[in-house]
Amino acid sequence: MKRRTDCPCQGETLARLLHPIILTILAEKPLHGYRIAELAAETSVLNGSRPDTAGIYHVLRNMEESGYVKVVREMSNKGPERKNYCLTTSGRRCLRTWIGTLSRYQNNIGSLLKMARGAQSRSKSRIAKGRE
Repeated sequence: MKRRTDCPCQGETLARLLHPIILTILAEKPLHGYRIAELAAETSVLNGSRPDTAGIYHVLRNMEESGYVKVVREMSNKGPERKNYCLTTSGRRCLRTWIGTLSRYQNNIGSLLKMARGAQSRSKSRIAKGRE
C-alpha cells in the first residue's frame, strides 16, 4: 500500500514541468546548470524542493539536442571553464507554446477544481442528510 506522501494528490509530479521552468529561467539570461537548479527550486511549482542536478543536466542536454538552448563556454580564472546555457530563437518559440499550453492547463484545472469542490459539497450534504 502506498504511503500517503507517495500519492499523486500531493502534487509531487509537478517536477515534470522542468522543461518550461528551465525555458523561463533562461529567458532572463544565460546561466550554468547549477544556478538553473537553484533558481528552479525557488519556483512556486517546485516549492523549495531542489530538483536533481543530474536531471537538470539531462533536460538541458535534450533541449540542446532539440535546438532550444545552446552552450556558450565561459573561461574562468578560478577553475575549469563553465558551460552557460542560452535560449535560442527556437527555445523562445517553445516557451511561447508552453505559455499557451500552461494557460489551457490552468483553465482546465480551474474547471476540474470547481467540479471537485461541487462534488465534495454535494457528498457532504448527502452524508449530513443520512443518505450515505
